[in-house]
Amino acid sequence: MIEKPQIAVIDFGGQYAHLISKRLRHLGSYTTILPPDVDESQLSGLKGLVLSGGPASVTDVDAPKWNPAILQQPVPILGLCYGHHLIALALGGKVGKAGQGEYGIAYLDVIKDSPIFKGFAKKEPVWMSHGDSVLESPPGCQVIGSTPDCPVAAIASLDRPLFSVQFHPEVKDTPCGNQLLDNFLTICGAERGWSMSRFRQLALEDMRKQVGSRKVLIFLSGGVDSSVAYALLVQALGRQCVLGLYIDNGFMRYKETQQVKAIYDALGWQVKFIDASDEFLAATHKICDPQEKRAIIGQQFIDTRNRICQELNLNPEEWLLGQGTLYPDIIESGGTQHADTIKTHHNRIRGIEELIDRGWVVEPLKDLYKDEVRALGEELGLPESIVWRHPFPGPGLAINVLCQPEKIPSNIPEISTEIKTFCKQRGYDAWILPVRSVGVQGDHRTYTSPLAVRGLRNWEKLEALSTAVTNTFRDINRVVLLLSEKDPSLGLHEGYLTRDRIDVVRHADFIMTQALTRYGLMRKVFQHLTIALPLGPTGHESIVLRPVFSEDVMTARFATLPWELVQEVTDQILQHPPITDLYYDITHKPPATFGWE
Repeated sequence: MIEKPQIAVIDFGGQYAHLISKRLRHLGSYTTILPPDVDESQLSGLKGLVLSGGPASVTDVDAPKWNPAILQQPVPILGLCYGHHLIALALGGKVGKAGQGEYGIAYLDVIKDSPIFKGFAKKEPVWMSHGDSVLESPPGCQVIGSTPDCPVAAIASLDRPLFSVQFHPEVKDTPCGNQLLDNFLTICGAERGWSMSRFRQLALEDMRKQVGSRKVLIFLSGGVDSSVAYALLVQALGRQCVLGLYIDNGFMRYKETQQVKAIYDALGWQVKFIDASDEFLAATHKICDPQEKRAIIGQQFIDTRNRICQELNLNPEEWLLGQGTLYPDIIESGGTQHADTIKTHHNRIRGIEELIDRGWVVEPLKDLYKDEVRALGEELGLPESIVWRHPFPGPGLAINVLCQPEKIPSNIPEISTEIKTFCKQRGYDAWILPVRSVGVQGDHRTYTSPLAVRGLRNWEKLEALSTAVTNTFRDINRVVLLLSEKDPSLGLHEGYLTRDRIDVVRHADFIMTQALTRYGLMRKVFQHLTIALPLGPTGHESIVLRPVFSEDVMTARFATLPWELVQEVTDQILQHPPITDLYYDITHKPPATFGWE
């Protein structure tokens, strides 16, 4: 089995650096990830280099420092997004703002034959996420691809195997992406032979070395990540050395704890169930800031873990903390040198980081993405009820309940005439919601008020509208469709994390989950989130439905469900008196994230 890296991904801090690496491994070639200021001595023996995307602009004075010797290596080189800009600028081209960014689907015109485009059609859908563009191709290179908003979308050197593209071939939303990366591996002459079986073997070895004679206490949620991590730890260390801890934090889905317990009991797993809902609710009382909410919830998990260790007389020096952390958790928390913080995950708060620094945390899946974890779960023989369970955030429904510290009845943002006209020309009324949601645009975290629309229920038209709005108006990162018939209630009222509000979300979420199950869509829909907004009269809620299609969390398309399902769900949810309005999130990731906080 190959263990020597064939390809190095130079990580400029993009949200997708490890996704590039993963795609190349899926194609059978072992990869490594290196910083942009890497010494050229570390590049010896490689068959090719890929320059990743990143949140910075190559024209910024504080752009990541890099070693220009990277471009002088005698191997094929591929630049993606930021890497595309860097190559163009370094070779004498021009990079800057082109008037508007591109976020989401665009259509690439292949205008020159090139080995990197072998097997491509003349027009291919590709996934874009950028503010800067290459304005002029550098000398010695030719433009080989363009989109309507990006004339220099791909370039190739005339005298050596150097290529760069503006789009992201590593995401599933670029259907031709695997072909491009496969072409690049062929151009490099890279050896193939990497597999998930090889990862499993190395992971078992690493865990045994790290844990040694100690034991592991691992948080379990019932989801695929923590469950696969538990199963892997048991295989590496033995059942007697691994104790699972399931903490009901009060933010679980409807009957979640009972369902999880039944699954774990059937597997014969050694899991201790703790109801800590009162403590979590008390700790987050009147907390509105989402980052603070995450930090408090993460700390509560640590405090509960420490309390259980004391109650069970577990010596913390002998028991490490296990987590089912995935790479997106780390990268979105700003976990690489030049990455922007999209959100701080509960398993990356300061208390956890301190334990990591002391070597007291075991995270066997930290280099993997969701689809890889599912494949590993199947290889480990876990049941479908675990492997294909919808992802659920560690802080649970707490992150789906937007909070407001005081009633502000007149806090309705003005919509610009330009945006209103833009939507009206496409057949939709539009207004701004008086809340904010998080997004990721050009690898940056954004936090803006969503745009709500009402009009024709046609997925194709709605997708086109959402993409056009977020590409044209950079202060909009999310668009939602109003499903309610009456005029919306837009007054903000005071609202916190209470059992009553969480129960409203549970109720709506259960209705949606049941509908997805009836229609046989639970596996097709990667994840469904139900979000509560404190809009309407005091004591009432506006609900947002957020089902998405995705594979690896890093990108997603909003789910285009059958309209009859949407109508059934709408009718049922609006029968619940506290709910005044119902919206459907029609935004891809990017520019929006999965959740709202």
